[in-house]
Amino acid sequence: MNDQLTHFDEEGKAIMVDVSEKAVTKRKAIARGSIKMSPETLALIEEGKMDKGDVLGVARVAGIMAAKKTWEMIPMCHPIMLTGCEVEFTIDQEKSQIIIEAIAKTTGKTGVEMEALTMVSVIGLTIYDMCKAVDKKMVIGDIHLVKKTGGKSGTWTYE
Repeated sequence: MNDQLTHFDEEGKAIMVDVSEKAVTKRKAIARGSIKMSPETLALIEEGKMDKGDVLGVARVAGIMAAKKTWEMIPMCHPIMLTGCEVEFTIDQEKSQIIIEAIAKTTGKTGVEMEALTMVSVIGLTIYDMCKAVDKKMVIGDIHLVKKTGGKSGTWTYE
């Protein structure tokens, strides 16, 4: 069995990693993704003219709510007491897309990478849901971990 795969025991059975002996440290994860859409849809979002309301405001709240429930959706995730969540949107007119960046923070024994990635995913899905009546061709993608800090492995940055 590969020593790097921590969610499997010696016999290859799925397990939840025991973090009992890990040190409590400040941990932070940053994830990013995008949702591409028609220029017309992007304009409606920017102008606040989507029939369902403030798309980015609702998506931000949905992402934070999702981070708090990540452990309920991903089978081997630990319940984590989040100490902070942040969401930033960058409008890319040239590519007709919204770049989503999510930050999850905790002080604990395990990281918040899954929470940050879940935030980006649910934010993209919420934007899609709120805009699908006018644009069913939206594409959510490029979801990835950008950076994580804290814990035994320290800082990791996407190259």
